[in-house]
Amino acid sequence: MNLAKNYLSKYGILIALLVICIILSIATPYFFTAQNLIIVLRQVSINGILAIGVTFVIIAGGIDLSLGSVVALTGVIAASFAHPGMYPVIVPVMLALLSGALIGAINGLTITLGKVAPFIVTLGMMTIARGLALVLSNGRPVTNLSPSFNFIGGGDVLYIPVPILLFVLVILISSVILKYTRIGRYIYAVGGNENAAKASGIRVGRVKLFAYIMCSGLAALAGIVLASRITTGQPNAGIAYELDAIAAVVIGGTSLLGGRGSIAGTVIGVLIIGVINNGLDLLNVSSYYQQIIKGIIIVGAVLLDRKNAR
Repeated sequence: MNLAKNYLSKYGILIALLVICIILSIATPYFFTAQNLIIVLRQVSINGILAIGVTFVIIAGGIDLSLGSVVALTGVIAASFAHPGMYPVIVPVMLALLSGALIGAINGLTITLGKVAPFIVTLGMMTIARGLALVLSNGRPVTNLSPSFNFIGGGDVLYIPVPILLFVLVILISSVILKYTRIGRYIYAVGGNENAAKASGIRVGRVKLFAYIMCSGLAALAGIVLASRITTGQPNAGIAYELDAIAAVVIGGTSLLGGRGSIAGTVIGVLIIGVINNGLDLLNVSSYYQQIIKGIIIVGAVLLDRKNAR
């Protein structure tokens, strides 16, 4: 009995993904095709990059509600410097990534030095970043982007979409950081018991700062991919993206209390949300019902998290 319980606790989320895929494969013949699976992976890549970023923050015991606005702001910044013949593509990409890292640093420093709750700080940053995106773009989409920039979100390498390759690269790098580096171990320690981490000599402020920089930096990467994919820098892009990202993290088994979670679990959570969205679209289910179903799944995942935490 205990063996079965431990097995389900460890692999339950993966089994759930497989069951959902099997059900959708039976329900519609269009689901389990190579073309549709590529579409699913392309669609989830942006949310996946965001979710991996916020995984660092949640494991460290924090939260970040500014992700969607950071996506919009960095997308506008990148697009503003990505016009044909203006600069090499590396310039808009680096400017956007540095902007995202700066926002993360501001969040992290305000939380650690100012002793302000992460919910309040990132909620404020959500409004600030959205306002900056509207100011920089004059409230209009930034268009006329170079082909080299548009390749990031719309191109293929060996028939594999670039967003998928970027998503995989982020998965690999983030997994190495959390599993095999000192800062990764410190992130788990701080999220598990901040006071104990301080007592053991861990510089908690620096660890949290790193987590928030990673989170906003990856949000900037997602903003670049999105702007490239839709070929415009949209100041109104990314609305509610943070909710899907946090939902994927929670569904993937990362505890909202901090100290527990994994990149692999987050990836599975992202795939579950993406597969469900894709399957419901193929079945012509109304988007209104899709929101209800997604909400039920999120609440169920949180209840399961609370049960496991006891």
